[in-house]
Amino acid sequence: MIRVGIIGATGYAGAELVRLLLGHPEAEIKWYGSRSYVDQKYASIYQNMFQLVDDKCMDDNMEELSRQVDVIFTATPQGLCASLVNEDILSRVKIVDLSADFRLKDVQVYEKWYKLTHKAPQYLPEAVYGLCEINREQVKKARLVANPGCYTTCSILTCYPLVKEGLIDPDTLIIDAKSGTSGAGRGAKVDNLFCEVNENMKAYGVATHRHTPEIEEQLGYAAGKPLNLSFTPHLVPMNRGILVTAYASLTPGATQEKIRAAYEKYYGKETFIRVLEPGVCPQTKWVEGSNYVDVNFVLDERTNRVILMGALDNLVKGAAGQAVQNMNLLFGLPEDMGLALVPMFP
Repeated sequence: MIRVGIIGATGYAGAELVRLLLGHPEAEIKWYGSRSYVDQKYASIYQNMFQLVDDKCMDDNMEELSRQVDVIFTATPQGLCASLVNEDILSRVKIVDLSADFRLKDVQVYEKWYKLTHKAPQYLPEAVYGLCEINREQVKKARLVANPGCYTTCSILTCYPLVKEGLIDPDTLIIDAKSGTSGAGRGAKVDNLFCEVNENMKAYGVATHRHTPEIEEQLGYAAGKPLNLSFTPHLVPMNRGILVTAYASLTPGATQEKIRAAYEKYYGKETFIRVLEPGVCPQTKWVEGSNYVDVNFVLDERTNRVILMGALDNLVKGAAGQAVQNMNLLFGLPEDMGLALVPMFP
């Protein structure tokens, strides 16, 4: 059994990790870490865990935790993992960090967008960006995995095949994304109150959202050059889900057949990416509660552009599910172990 520790177990992503790992046949949770709820029973915070989890919450002592487990998940605010990790810890355990601390290779970019001083920049070169479908082989050999962001996962996977194959001009890429409110975390914020969110839709982080450089960096690797794109997120009144609609100009010679062939080339054998039938648009309700990403496209000959679409559950493939997928790769397990989750409906 893989002994697991979670720091940040009482946030939404942490709680989803608990839910998934309780059903994982090769994992056992040894440490429910939560700075806010030390010594409180985990099931008193999440009543859905009543009689399923008897443990009390512990602190975020990563040094002690690293002596008791094989892998640590950090589902914590930006800056915490970087402030705790060191060489002794990494010599004992593997870490899957769900924050942004190790996603960006350029420390100056991180500090500019996150307004934080990075506490462990020496680990940025070795950290592996844990987008499994693209970096699978690198993840297998990693000590430190940077679990991608939810908007980022959906945006990159939706656009990656066409950027990689040169079928679109990536500098014309515009990404419009919608997220359920769980993506904003569990903290008490006025903007997330029911009366603020219900019967409302709004853009936020316009031209400043912190996932922008992450998307640019990863799609830049695919394009083979740095790129700039427009990314605008929106908050919608639902619990879970992300829907991405992206627009880009076609390159000369790009056709419907070549675009579909590109998606099939990269995703045809992937368990968790479903390329939908022509004419079927991805919807968040068809991936809710699962680790699937649904993608599709429509070619607009009138404007010589393509409309790319993707949908995922922000707490599963966009966070905890992808983290478990990375854990499976790290320990040589089948990638879909513990993740054979049929989407919930209604």
